[in-house]
Formats: sequence, structure tokens, C-alpha cells
Amino acid sequence: HDEALVLKREVHAKWAAKLGVSHERTILSSVGVAIALQKQGLWDEAKTLLCDQLPVARRSLGADHNLTLKIQRSLAVAIANNPYCARYNLRLNQVRANAAFTRHGLISTQATTCSKQ
Repeated sequence: HDEALVLKREVHAKWAAKLGVSHERTILSSVGVAIALQKQGLWDEAKTLLCDQLPVARRSLGADHNLTLKIQRSLAVAIANNPYCARYNLRLNQVRANAAFTRHGLISTQATTCSKQ
């Protein structure tokens, strides 16, 4: 797992250098890094990365883009599994609602915050 995380970080850095941080491929690679962090139980680091990427994705791709929603969903997982999440001013239920497709296929585009108290 450690080796995979190192490789994912290297790939992300290369995409960022080549295409810029706002490019869809770079944003996608950052999600891969965050998921690898989550798999290793590094919830706080994953949450920080996703909080950094969420406004970039919203600005570059739009609030309803699949990748933006994937970031929100991953952020909800990172928050829910972070043992220290209570110290953050995060609206977890809203994050989950924003990222979830309902049974009727509806998507909520309400804002999500990632600010610390």
C-alpha cells in the first residue's frame, strides 16, 4: 500500500506540472491519492486533500460534474471515518446529500464547507 501511495503521489505531481492543477486528469489523480490515503487509514490527510480539491473541481468542472460529486462522496467517507472529525465545522449530512444520487436520480448542488473551527 505504501508503494502504491508513493506512485499515485508521483503521478499526481506529474499531471499537475504538465496540465495544471485545474485539469480534469489532475483532479482525478488527486482523488486516487485521497482514496489510497483512506485505504491506509490516513483519514485526516485524505480529508485535507479532498477539501483542497473540492473548490478546484467546482470551479473547473462545475458543481454537478461526476468528478466533483466523487470528491464530495470521498470527503464524506473521510470525515465519517476520521476519529477527530468532531473538531471540524463540517456539515457531514450536507456533504453526503450533495454527493449521493437518490433513488430518483436527483442531485443536490448545495455548497459544502471544509473550514476548521
